[in-house]
Amino acid sequence: MKTGRPANQPRPPFGEHLHALREAAGLSQEQLADKLGIAQRSYSQWERRPVALRHDQLVALADALGISTAELIGGDGAQKRGSGPAGKLRQVFERASQLPRDQQKHVVRLIEDTLTAYQVRNAG
Repeated sequence: MKTGRPANQPRPPFGEHLHALREAAGLSQEQLADKLGIAQRSYSQWERRPVALRHDQLVALADALGISTAELIGGDGAQKRGSGPAGKLRQVFERASQLPRDQQKHVVRLIEDTLTAYQVRNAG
């Protein structure tokens, strides 16, 4: 059942995809906005206008819809994974993405140093 005012112009591709995902989840714009802690009017702009969402907004949106961020941003071409919980590393990265940017840089540096040391140790 369609609700709300009809659009004056077509949705952008991401907005159309987001709209379809929200309807598939059985949520109204208001319900999804409440889950995200934002105003319905703000959320409606995500479906109706080209937007540049921050990483934390994408993660929260995917969580609220019960999908992966890859499925959220990947559209129809996204590979679907099992419906089980996210892997430990993915959970850690998602938590790290919530840190302030200067703290994120420390995490990235540590991971890059660890990967480099691993590659050096196993090369040869």
